[in-house]
Amino acid sequence: MGPEGKTLLNIIILGFGFMFMFTAFQTCGNIEQTVIKSFNSTEFHGSGYTSMAIIYGVFSASNLIAPSVVAVIGPQLSMFFSGLVYSGYIAMFIHPYTWSFYTASVVVGIAAAILWTAQGNLLTINSTDATIGRNSGIFWALLQFSLFFGNMYIYFAWHGHVHISDKDRQTVFISLTVISLVGSFLFFLIQKPEPEATPSEASESLLQTEATPGLGSQALDAFSSMCVTLAPFPPSGLELTFYSGVYGTCIGAMTQFGNDAKSLIGLSGIFIGLGEILGGGVFGMLNKCNRFGRNPVVLLGLITHFVAFYLIFLNIASDAPIAPEEGTHLQAYFTPSVEVALLCSFLLGLGDSCFNTQLLSIVGFMFREDSAPAFAVFKFVQSITAALAFFYSNYLLLHWQLLIMVVVGFLGTLSFFVAEWVVVSSRRDTDYDNI
Repeated sequence: MGPEGKTLLNIIILGFGFMFMFTAFQTCGNIEQTVIKSFNSTEFHGSGYTSMAIIYGVFSASNLIAPSVVAVIGPQLSMFFSGLVYSGYIAMFIHPYTWSFYTASVVVGIAAAILWTAQGNLLTINSTDATIGRNSGIFWALLQFSLFFGNMYIYFAWHGHVHISDKDRQTVFISLTVISLVGSFLFFLIQKPEPEATPSEASESLLQTEATPGLGSQALDAFSSMCVTLAPFPPSGLELTFYSGVYGTCIGAMTQFGNDAKSLIGLSGIFIGLGEILGGGVFGMLNKCNRFGRNPVVLLGLITHFVAFYLIFLNIASDAPIAPEEGTHLQAYFTPSVEVALLCSFLLGLGDSCFNTQLLSIVGFMFREDSAPAFAVFKFVQSITAALAFFYSNYLLLHWQLLIMVVVGFLGTLSFFVAEWVVVSSRRDTDYDNI
């Protein structure tokens, strides 16, 4: 197998490893608040939203040390040990205690920073300028298959269940723990890329040209770095919170959906996964964004999100995110529809994939030689916004949460446009100088 084939195989293995791990973890996050409501009246007293806020808060802070850990033990071992921590968090739900619940939340937040920094590093060293968009899409599509498989299991396992029993919970979380462990061990199949798989001669020429930049070039690089590593990322953190924890809880709380409301959480996750997979395949794996740039894909993501948010606002009761176990009896703006709820799930997944494939692509493209710190900054901003969103999800009604995502999404999209323009301008100037 040639160098290009080996790097492509590495990306596929990376995607499958994350698919197994996050089949377990994303399913866990999607059902966590609903499961907790079923046993919160016993010795256990906790909140799934609070746990996720802790995870992403610690995740954000831990990005300061994650590049150093990856540099010392390497990306492969970093992902393996992080995966074991994820498995421990999921296994905690088999026999949960309040102290173990929140302790595991802190530890998995540290592991998440190391895991995603190592993932970004591996994605970059196995890609070139020509393949970074394709590889980002392949990875993203495989990762999001996790939403499809895990939530399909929840749908069939909980079909017709109004209350989640201890046996239901234990069966689900034992299965998810085993699936997560499989993903962790897959990382050992990743091979070290050969020198030929590193950046192309054109990229090396670009790096040599940038080795002694002038004052104007330094200012341009500083501005572009600021735009790429900070401003466009908050929308992805808020969206992550909403589709991975809040929206499923809202659907499960809608008494108007009948006895199937709890199983609809899994079906909603399936439709989110379908949207994610479609977006990753079309805009990443097929590499369609290269001809027209990344901006049209990001704009499509913004429009898709706005449509989904408006329909959710009309279809779901405002108190659904904070409703008790018995659900909400408030009426939405029109008669609640399961079909509309699932359409919104699909649109949330499609819009999220539009943002994230392009963010992975532009970060890997700009920071090829120092990718671990760059992806750490990416995850720092994304995770701190996710932590804030999970925190306010304990208190804010649905329409306020939607309004926050609309405003932040619009501003983040504008900042991405500026960042992409700076990247394109910088590349054109460099190409002209090299003629």
